[in-house]
Amino acid sequence: MVELTINNIPVTVEKGSTILDAAEKIGVHIPTLCHLNLQEFGVVNKTANCRVCVVENEDTGRLVPSCAQEVHDGMRIQTDSLKAVMGRRTNLELLLSNHPNDCLTCVKNLDCELQTLAHEMNIKEIHYQGEKMSHPVDVTSFGITKDTNKCIMCRRCVTMCSDIQTVGVLGALKRGFDAVVATAFHLDLNQTSCTYCGQCVSVCPTGALAETNDSPKVWRALNNPDKHVIVQVAPAVRAAIGEEFGYEPGTILTGKVVSGLKRLGFDQIFDTNFGADLTIIEEATELVDRIQNNKTLPMLTSCCPAWVQFIEHQFPELLDVPSSCKSPHEMVGILAKTYYAKEKNLDPKDIVMVSIMPCTAKKAEAAREELNKDGISDVDYVLTTRELARMFKEASIDFKKLPEGEFDQLLGESTGAAAIFGTTGGVIEAATRTAYEMITGKELKEVTFEQFRGLEGIREAKVQIGDLELNIGIAHGLGNARKILEDIRDGKSHFHAIEIMACPGGCIGGGGQPYHHGHTDILLKRQQALYDLDKSMPRRKSHENEMVLKLYKDFLEKPGSHIAHELLHTSYSAKERI
Repeated sequence: MVELTINNIPVTVEKGSTILDAAEKIGVHIPTLCHLNLQEFGVVNKTANCRVCVVENEDTGRLVPSCAQEVHDGMRIQTDSLKAVMGRRTNLELLLSNHPNDCLTCVKNLDCELQTLAHEMNIKEIHYQGEKMSHPVDVTSFGITKDTNKCIMCRRCVTMCSDIQTVGVLGALKRGFDAVVATAFHLDLNQTSCTYCGQCVSVCPTGALAETNDSPKVWRALNNPDKHVIVQVAPAVRAAIGEEFGYEPGTILTGKVVSGLKRLGFDQIFDTNFGADLTIIEEATELVDRIQNNKTLPMLTSCCPAWVQFIEHQFPELLDVPSSCKSPHEMVGILAKTYYAKEKNLDPKDIVMVSIMPCTAKKAEAAREELNKDGISDVDYVLTTRELARMFKEASIDFKKLPEGEFDQLLGESTGAAAIFGTTGGVIEAATRTAYEMITGKELKEVTFEQFRGLEGIREAKVQIGDLELNIGIAHGLGNARKILEDIRDGKSHFHAIEIMACPGGCIGGGGQPYHHGHTDILLKRQQALYDLDKSMPRRKSHENEMVLKLYKDFLEKPGSHIAHELLHTSYSAKERI
């Protein structure tokens, strides 16, 4: 243990702690910008680049970065001395002097940490004027917009992209005034191995990285009388959107979201959870077939487009391992333009499908060639949770006063199994519930599998299904996925099935969700909300969804049928690693 004083207050902390750690222990606030602490996921960014957290060391008279400077016995720190305050102000003004003054139209307006600090420090004038960076804005990726002119070199995105996701697309380039975080040789994102997971977006403190804004396209569709505009909502959205309107994290607001979408003018509102139940039936059928007929194992879930992009770039030799099932929202999209269109006598070309997703990668997924047939995409536009919240506000909808609405049929019914798709471990738990009854022909009475739950990066579980001991692997975060894929490649994997989610925590921590600003307890609350929703549902197994059973009876024939494969399954292709 180390003893020191901060603002003349004695404090004792463990050796190796930083000044910032010690200050937090006694409730002393030190502003930070580049610092990011997501220890639950192994993320601690303390590069000390911004120097906004400097404090005065009374023994030396020097300013030191509190986020990176370790404490020692007898250290005396002042966080509010004139030197410390003016040092922080100077460093912040220098950052602002090279920053665009377009706050009013910036996507991060009122949610920007740089803007918040400028307000807290009462910056009303910037004393340093001169040349500013000038870089083109990259909008090539469909999912992420990269505006390098707003980069403050905090390197949070580098920590997420390289250390946690192990994709390594972003890094620091050049020196001095020209220094910036960007891709190698300033390549556009679509020229790299970017997975569009959006974790860089979720931690960026400014508008340098943001989701590509598709709401203007959706507004145009809604105002086109010749278009039949359908919207669907993912499970994780309903557990997070309330944060944009002052609700506690983890508040389930499904009914209000549905009513709000009706107010915006959508013709039909479907539930992506319907697609999740359908995905489970198709995936479970595929898994049982692989096990019983000695086909390729393990089978990996394919619901997450970011991790699919990851395997295409990083492990193209393993493309026979993922399930061929499309993701749930793509299944709903194609069914809306076939099954629903037929039932309602609509021309598929007149249908516009909009998906509300917690994810930026879903935007890029919707643009994939494999998911576009004869010029008709399964899904036309994808909006993130944040984008939908902005649309509600733009339309002056008082979200808290909205009544409870219900999803439309034919594609609106769901089970508890679908609800847990939004969190790590949920997909494989839902699949196991269905696979158990498929294999044994017996009723599964206890549907909760605690061994699949938690936030450990890599988890293993065993489930006894009749005479078969099913070995399950679970990974969230692409760095953890890499470890599992390396084992598969090297012949060391003993799993039958593996669930992979690109984002820490799964979709609850998706790149399109409300910003959690490093508070991982928010992710835990969102996760628990989905488990509670599952528990409250009258049906908790995907194969008990009556509307899905009707779909098979009237249209798809049976799980794994020819028409099911034609509409609900896809293929993957090797891509260059850049």
